Amino acid sequence: MDRLGTVPPADTAVLSDAAALKQLHSLFESDVYNLNNRTLYFPIRHHSPACAHHLLRVIEDYKPEMILIEGPESGNSLISVLTDEATVPPVSLYYTYEDEHGREACYYPMLRYSPEYVALKEAKRRDISASFMDLDYRHVSRRTDIPAKPAKTEQQDVSFQDETLLASSDFINRLCEKTNCRSFDELWEKVFEIGGLEKSTRAFVQDVFTYCTLSRMCYTPERLIASGDLLREAHMRKRIREAGEKHERVLVITGGFHTYGLLHENVYEVEQEVHLQEPASEMQQQMYPMVYTFAEADRLNGYASGMPYVYFYDQIWGELLRSSGSAYRLTTLNVLSRLMRKLREHEEHVSTSDAIEAYSMIQGLAQLRGKREGGVYELMDAALSSFVKGELTLATDKPLQELQLLLTGDGIGSVAPNAFHIPIVEDFKTRCTEFKLQIRTTGQHKKVLDLYAKPEHRLLSQLFQCIAYLVPEFAKRQAGPDWIAQRDMNLVRETWEYMYSSRIEARLIENSLYGGTLAAAATRKMEEQMQDIPNHHSGELAQLMLHALLMGLQETALQLYAKVRAALRTDGHFLSLCSSLTILNRVHQHRRLLGLSDDPHLPELVSEAYNNAVDKLLQLSRTNADEHDGIIQGLKLLAMLAESSEEQFQDTTFRNQLNELLRDPKLPAQLEGVCIAIASGLGDRSRDEIAERARGYIHGTPEQMRQTALFLQGVFTVARDAFLYEDQLLSELNGLIEQLSYDDFIAMIPELRLAFTYFTPMETGLIAERVAKLHQVEPDEMSTPVLDEQLLMQFRTQDEALRKEFAAWKLI
Repeated sequence: MDRLGTVPPADTAVLSDAAALKQLHSLFESDVYNLNNRTLYFPIRHHSPACAHHLLRVIEDYKPEMILIEGPESGNSLISVLTDEATVPPVSLYYTYEDEHGREACYYPMLRYSPEYVALKEAKRRDISASFMDLDYRHVSRRTDIPAKPAKTEQQDVSFQDETLLASSDFINRLCEKTNCRSFDELWEKVFEIGGLEKSTRAFVQDVFTYCTLSRMCYTPERLIASGDLLREAHMRKRIREAGEKHERVLVITGGFHTYGLLHENVYEVEQEVHLQEPASEMQQQMYPMVYTFAEADRLNGYASGMPYVYFYDQIWGELLRSSGSAYRLTTLNVLSRLMRKLREHEEHVSTSDAIEAYSMIQGLAQLRGKREGGVYELMDAALSSFVKGELTLATDKPLQELQLLLTGDGIGSVAPNAFHIPIVEDFKTRCTEFKLQIRTTGQHKKVLDLYAKPEHRLLSQLFQCIAYLVPEFAKRQAGPDWIAQRDMNLVRETWEYMYSSRIEARLIENSLYGGTLAAAATRKMEEQMQDIPNHHSGELAQLMLHALLMGLQETALQLYAKVRAALRTDGHFLSLCSSLTILNRVHQHRRLLGLSDDPHLPELVSEAYNNAVDKLLQLSRTNADEHDGIIQGLKLLAMLAESSEEQFQDTTFRNQLNELLRDPKLPAQLEGVCIAIASGLGDRSRDEIAERARGYIHGTPEQMRQTALFLQGVFTVARDAFLYEDQLLSELNGLIEQLSYDDFIAMIPELRLAFTYFTPMETGLIAERVAKLHQVEPDEMSTPVLDEQLLMQFRTQDEALRKEFAAWKLI
């Protein structure tokens, strides 16, 4: 073996012979598990009930003076919180740090049956010193000699208990093939979780050490350097030596993958002192105790360590604590009973005989697979066979879906009151409790809010908006008025779906730098966002003001008045001004719903936005086509306000600017259609002018003719009745279509189709009747399906062939 503490790949095959296994056995007896040694090593798999079960026996037999645990050293100050009676797992230590390279974070979760947590609780009960001894995450994540790790997704948990190397080694893969196990988890349950309960503690620990060491031997030193394992082991070995100098009996609890590495020096042994003492420039780090969920701790949900089906094993641990001799038999029976009830609640057709058959199959499969009792994999196979009727499809997999939920669990832990509590997290929980939001279980929850009828619902809507602004993952508005996007404003109810998890708490902790309450953090974050908006972008500032009002931050919104006013005076963009006007006018109309009093400043802002937008009308001849949809909406808003009875909109400036714009020959066709329709509606232009301008496009140059559909789109946006009830425009358009060549007609069809989408189906029917009358046919004939183009080509070919034949015989 080399100085890195691993076996070179070329020598791994040697480990399969008896001599190599004997060498591991000798190492285990002398250095790993010798109750007479000053240091005893206990290798584990994270979140393993069997490991926790035997760990309690080891503590009883060895009676250590000190327990060292694989865990971040910065978490030592939080051990008293973790072991407090009021702390109920699943919980986690959340470590976060920030330096010049960015922000990183990781979780250190603990379940009720995690060996690390069991060791902490037992140490407290026996008054034994206990301490974490591993490096903090930053020492590995920023290590320059470690190759870059794959990029994380935004929702992925990062854990320092990563067992990827253990679970995916060549040794484990070959072993799964030999034992016909579908995965490492199934192999582990068979050999250790179920089989391990029948073994003595010494035999169990030796098996864990051997399996994990053989997995470790599959990797090169370079691979262990890249994963950061050697760096961490060098540091833990130093802490073990220090503890050995102070205590007679030291129990070391680490992942089994590291145990062999802790017994040998590696290249990091000398250099780690220099590396770890290097001062981090502008580095800030924090460690917090926080709640965790069963769903997040489940390995199948993306968590990188521990076992899947965590709630199932939590029940196993409960049976082991009760000294049950048949923990798996009782647990599988309990899960089957609960699954039956769940399926019957959902009106699934399952009978008692199905459950009996499933239970019998669990026992039969266990015997066939060489297990004393059936575990979670026998349970799933039995449910598939007994509860799924026919072929497994999306329509028949309800039993398996419900079983998955039962095996994973929906519980959330709780953390004892402590000095490390984050004010914003406490404010969040207080507010959620006040409004009776479900944050004690995982899963989607729904709230339907009647905004206009119930004041308490408006307050809850503000809370949802505020939390969603800080932590978008917590709540999403599924239905109801969208004030920001200006959609569905006719609706009076909001529907929110929300889900709580430790990620939400982690995001709140990250937002704690903005303030100690949700309102204070949202205000500070909005102030920073405000600074990034250019002073002349009035639309963005007005939208920010609206967002503040939706979150119930009226004082913040009032502070934005001055900035919006200043931006209105420097904003020279028509669309931005119209956006501001739309938002400000909507806020003014719904001011009481938004919690505003009759403040005179708001009408003044609306009036100023209106006047500034009107002043920019003459710019519309020089706009891009992709801006026209927004400009049309702005023109319609200005026209609506000009027609209103409110005094501040009663001047003639808008009408004058509109008439001046219509005299501009460079005005785009679509905008011309809108402007002439608005001017006609205001009584400044006659309806005949709409038809005259359309005629100018229809009978103009080829380029003007192609703009006809765009002109009509603009007209129909505002004045559909100009086409519905007046024959002149209809007749002109009909004449245009008749004179078009086939290619020109095909080219114009998309824009014509778009123009007629402004009409309702009933209005389209009325137009069809008038066209039928124009062509002197019955309306029903207008809806006759056209012949297929290929069929027409075939008929045309046949017709030409007949004409040639008749001409040859001089019949025509």
